[in-house]
Amino acid sequence: MEDLLERLGSHLVWRIGKAEGEEVLVVRVGLASAASEFSHLSRLRNATDEEMEALVKAGQVRVEWVN
Repeated sequence: MEDLLERLGSHLVWRIGKAEGEEVLVVRVGLASAASEFSHLSRLRNATDEEMEALVKAGQVRVEWVN
């Protein structure tokens, strides 16, 4: 699995931030060919390292695949 992720890594784009109006850390991931689709999604707010760590520890994480 690590090998697959390593090979895919250069073909992926991502955004990480807090969902607007929610205390959830959102991780959006997609292939580089879908990069323009990110602009159609709701904005993510910046989060500090401390905020991200706290949300991960609390299990408040949502991963979204962007096509």
